[in-house]
Amino acid sequence: MVLGNEYLKVVEERFQAVKDLGDKTIDQLAEDDHQWSFNEASNSIGVIVKHLSGNMKSRWSDFLTTDGEKPDRNRDQEFENDISSKEDLITTWESGWITLFNTLNGLTVEDLLKHIVIRGEDHTVLEAIERQMAHYAYHIGQIVYIGKQLKGENWRELSIPKGKSEEYLREKLNSASPTNVKNEI
Repeated sequence: MVLGNEYLKVVEERFQAVKDLGDKTIDQLAEDDHQWSFNEASNSIGVIVKHLSGNMKSRWSDFLTTDGEKPDRNRDQEFENDISSKEDLITTWESGWITLFNTLNGLTVEDLLKHIVIRGEDHTVLEAIERQMAHYAYHIGQIVYIGKQLKGENWRELSIPKGKSEEYLREKLNSASPTNVKNEI
């Protein structure tokens, strides 16, 4: 096993797992839920999606050759709550992820220790990937939290429901062989 290949495989799975949490939250939203925010200082799900998508397009386009903060990115505009429909929300969401996964799928082991620039700061590709993973997980956690608040008792759990940990573990251990047990996020 080449460690770099394993890392690229695992990090792609982790990005997908984080995206899945967002997908499952967005799926539960009513048409206008994405526009709700707690107050003027808070971001709506729509704003967070716009920000994530803008960040992904900027960071992952021409990833190895240009600064990750592209000159045509308008970060401040990402924080305007102007996504008009759930369909537009999903289109915006998916466009960022497509950019990320296309770039990630094109990376090789040799790329991991190359140096790239984000906002003028030098990073190894490995550091840049980890930086983005932390950033995206942070914001998708916000999306999930807002979704849970909006849906209340109608929320469909995305992981192990409260009070069901032992039952979940028993089921996993009874149905899985040691080689195919996957970690939960």
